[in-house]
Amino acid sequence: MGRLLALVLGLAALAFAAKIMLAGTAGSPAGPSQPKRQLDNVRSRAKQLEREQQRNVDEMARKAAEQ
Repeated sequence: MGRLLALVLGLAALAFAAKIMLAGTAGSPAGPSQPKRQLDNVRSRAKQLEREQQRNVDEMARKAAEQ
């Protein structure tokens, strides 16, 4: 009986500790988190660089066709 009680109390303590450690990790509905904003910024910059590179390639192809 004593072992069972110790097991139940130990599991309860473990569950409480896990709850405390995980509190706040679900994210806030107020807005995007810092990592998400950073990822969004990287994605938008990558798209911008792709557009610039494509524009440069098109310009070079146009110049080569003119010669």
